[in-house]
Amino acid sequence: MTIKAFNASDIENMPQRVRANFINSLSGFKSGNLIGTTDKHGIDNLAVVSSVFHVGAHPPLLGMIMRPHSVPRDTLQNIKDSGEYTINHICTDLVEKAHHTSARFDSDVSEFEPLGLSPQMSEQVKAPYVLEAQIKLGMQVQDIQVLAINQTELVIGQVVEVILNETWVSQDGYVDIESAQSVAVSGLDSYHTTSRLGRFSYAKPNENLHHLDIKTGKARENS
Repeated sequence: MTIKAFNASDIENMPQRVRANFINSLSGFKSGNLIGTTDKHGIDNLAVVSSVFHVGAHPPLLGMIMRPHSVPRDTLQNIKDSGEYTINHICTDLVEKAHHTSARFDSDVSEFEPLGLSPQMSEQVKAPYVLEAQIKLGMQVQDIQVLAINQTELVIGQVVEVILNETWVSQDGYVDIESAQSVAVSGLDSYHTTSRLGRFSYAKPNENLHHLDIKTGKARENS
């Protein structure tokens, strides 16, 4: 195995596409989602996004980084115009179709139709869910900030509706996204299934890590 240290100059001198793949891979596994929006003419839009992250639980807030609005960005513009959008987990059955939403469809074309996906409407949000998705979140915009460092835009939305199989929600509120077959994304185009190692109890300073069972997350008896 050969270890190499990439310095700032090495990264800067990479070809643009190589650098994009390299840097996007470094943050590790990310959630894979389809963002559903509707434009001011009533045309639905779908876009694959891997930048959704937790902001807070009370109120329930999720953040999402969108690329700079220097060229037309249908999803971002629709979010700004309507103030609402949906987040739909990409499951294993949707991977190929979900990735293809990154193709440059014309603004007057709804990605739902050419990809064979079905919009699902709700009274809670005026944006389409993906019927075929297993976990779906209805979102209302709370804040949008332009990051001065690179002009990307941070969208913060509040969760106003969650649609999923209730058997995936445990008594302590944990949502078993693995049972929903939600996939993870690495880099720009690599999709992954997951395998849980274990859930761990609330960490305590005096806990002996050598006696934790990685499969259950519970302390083992001394042998």
